[in-house]
Amino acid sequence: MSQITTHILDTTKGKPAVGVAIALWQQVGDYWQEIAAGVTNSDGRIPDLLPKEKQLEPGVYKMKFETQEYFAQDGTANFYPFVEIVFNVTGNEHYHVPLLLNPFGYSTYRGS
Repeated sequence: MSQITTHILDTTKGKPAVGVAIALWQQVGDYWQEIAAGVTNSDGRIPDLLPKEKQLEPGVYKMKFETQEYFAQDGTANFYPFVEIVFNVTGNEHYHVPLLLNPFGYSTYRGS
């Protein structure tokens, strides 16, 4: 399993959000560098965002979720064109970054 995983639940539908493009970025000084990208599977997950042997350096990272394209698939109006979640990596443990999503709001937490 990747050191960083994610899961998106569309809370309006009560189902996983399938086909959402996500990019992982690392803060390097005053700019952001993209280090990985993927698309959620049929369970709304990206279990292999990073190769399982890859360990991230401690630092600040963000995941960018392309929500506009997801909602456009079925013509759903939405407020947020994308969601960015910024978080700290402090060690070699596993980081699960879930997103609870609906067209007009979202929530996140550090999962397990």
